[in-house]
Amino acid sequence: MNHEVVEKNVGLLAVLIAVVISIGGLVQIVPLMFSAKVTQPIQGVTPYPPLALAGRDVYVREGCYLCHTQMIRPFRAETERYGHYSVAGEFVYDRPFQWGSKRTGPDLARVGGRYSDDWHRVHLLNPRDVVPESNMPAFAWLEKKAVDGAAVQRHMRALKRLGDPYTDADVQGAPAAVAGKTELDALIVYLQGLGKALPPGAGR
Repeated sequence: MNHEVVEKNVGLLAVLIAVVISIGGLVQIVPLMFSAKVTQPIQGVTPYPPLALAGRDVYVREGCYLCHTQMIRPFRAETERYGHYSVAGEFVYDRPFQWGSKRTGPDLARVGGRYSDDWHRVHLLNPRDVVPESNMPAFAWLEKKAVDGAAVQRHMRALKRLGDPYTDADVQGAPAAVAGKTELDALIVYLQGLGKALPPGAGR
């Protein structure tokens, strides 16, 4: 086909662009749907327990992914700073993924266990108390807001329908598991669990 014909016909150009993008997307996506490496959780990865799930909901609601990625690329500069590169099996139970695309703050994929609960508490209430140069906003209101057990239960029930292996007992026990906890407690539990399933040197 003469390229001048394509360039002068906007409708035809748009159709051909859509066709090329569709074919390219299918070539990239379809094989992954049949690969166990990306559809099965790695050893140690389980669905989020109720309090961690509530913390993840807070993380999403507050837009933390806008400044923090959760995906370590397989480059030396990244693995030396953050740890082992991310592998697909770590994110099987993440809906939606929290990979992010911009790092105003550090990547959090391996932050679990790196700091104490008290450090996270102080950092979330007033980041500059532990990182003087931080431009992260404070999240002091999380300490005053209780976790909604009924909302966590509904979320777990929905995830169970999507295939997460929660038992009926897990779902029924969700309100009791988060009773008396604040959103700050939940967010800390979520952060402390990030990246712990992949031991150093694994996943290669």
